[in-house]
Amino acid sequence: MSLRIRRLEPSDDRRRFASGNPDLDRFFQRFAGQNQFRHHLGVTYIAVAEDGILGFVTVAPSEIEIDALTEERRRQLPRYPLPVLRVARLAVAEHAQGCGIGKALLRFALDLARRTAEEIGCIGVVVDAKPDAQAFYRRYGFEPFGVLEGALLDRPEPTPMFLPVSAIPASRAG
Repeated sequence: MSLRIRRLEPSDDRRRFASGNPDLDRFFQRFAGQNQFRHHLGVTYIAVAEDGILGFVTVAPSEIEIDALTEERRRQLPRYPLPVLRVARLAVAEHAQGCGIGKALLRFALDLARRTAEEIGCIGVVVDAKPDAQAFYRRYGFEPFGVLEGALLDRPEPTPMFLPVSAIPASRAG
């Protein structure tokens, strides 16, 4: 399978994408385009192969408060909100799960964070990991941080996780 990761385009047909997670599917089918093309809230990148869209990752600029980081990291940084790249959403089509698509999309986002750090400034990557995704992010070095406030009532609360740019391995891509 020849996999490419590229920016979402307005002409991409997202209607048939199904990850098994209704919230992620609804976001991708209904809101990813308007968030990217009309509101400029973030950018969605898609993993495509011969059989169509196999997954997506949406990233956006964000910031974290220094007090959310560990004491060790706080000592090394200035005391104001710090720029990060947020992995807002990541999903893989049901029929492609277990084939490394999620890993490829996350690797793409991490490479993007490294480039962002070099070009405009970024100390790391943040994701609000749902309980069933936390082990996935931990495998890549993400660590929980900060205290979550509020409640989502009937939904499990995500855990904010952070990976510093210094922990992102250099890209293996040419």
